[in-house]
Amino acid sequence: QVQLVESGGGLVQAGGSLRLSCAASGRTYGDSAMGWFRQAPGKERVFVAGITWSGSSTYYADSVKGRFTISRDNAKKVVYLQMNSLKSEDTAVYYCASGTNPYNPRLGVIGSWGQGTQVTVSA
Repeated sequence: QVQLVESGGGLVQAGGSLRLSCAASGRTYGDSAMGWFRQAPGKERVFVAGITWSGSSTYYADSVKGRFTISRDNAKKVVYLQMNSLKSEDTAVYYCASGTNPYNPRLGVIGSWGQGTQVTVSA
């Protein structure tokens, strides 16, 4: 199983940028698709972006396409989410997750969750 720890959240003005990091540990990291979800207050947790185990394929929610970029460094066991042109509606707790199917950039069944990091975008 993969253990995940997110970092990089914070307060940013609309139009600004943040980069989230997800540090992974565990033998199965290299066999896992990885992704990011977010949960705004009073709303369900939703998929944001995902990447296959090799990094060859990515997938994004329509709401972030063209603004967010997911990447991974398998040597360092870190997954990144670069967020640009942030909007107030991007405010949420962002969670890193691993998927049980390494070839599915949408992750499918979730194997592990991180504890989450808060992103707040001020108008």
